[in-house]
Amino acid sequence: MTSRVYDFGLPPVQRVVTGHDSDGRAIFKSEDVTPLELIPTGDAAMLTIWSTATVPADNNDETDGRDRETGLTLNGGSVIRICDMLPHQESPMHRTNSIDYGIVMKGEVELELENGVKKTIREGGVIVQRGTVHLWRNTTDEICRIAFILIEAPAYVHNGTALSENKPEDVTAGH
Repeated sequence: MTSRVYDFGLPPVQRVVTGHDSDGRAIFKSEDVTPLELIPTGDAAMLTIWSTATVPADNNDETDGRDRETGLTLNGGSVIRICDMLPHQESPMHRTNSIDYGIVMKGEVELELENGVKKTIREGGVIVQRGTVHLWRNTTDEICRIAFILIEAPAYVHNGTALSENKPEDVTAGH
């Protein structure tokens, strides 16, 4: 499948990666400016910035974190991605075995929990999503840009039973 780069007026994302030279001194390893890609459902565009294969991260792993294969989360690792949620769109209701930090960079987003309770998070707001069933909704006429940092976590245990994941890709596939 070919990628679908989109341009709805927000700038592409600048990524600067540091590392070490042969003497162990800090260097800039790479820099790029990359547009986001529309996801198959057409309700958002995303760009993976970096991922780690493990938590804690291994700074001796020279793999470019963008090149590592990830799903929504990375089992055993972490992912940071930028998400542009398009106006009047929403995600499926879902849960992941991760702790997610969402930083609203532009616009605003509504977070709805499985019980129907909703909160609006505005530009500059931060969400700490702790493995609960939820959905994201952009109720405005503007794009909402969010930076998501997702770190693998064990499933939440309630009354001795681990609650199961229900990732968006499973929901949209009818599972």
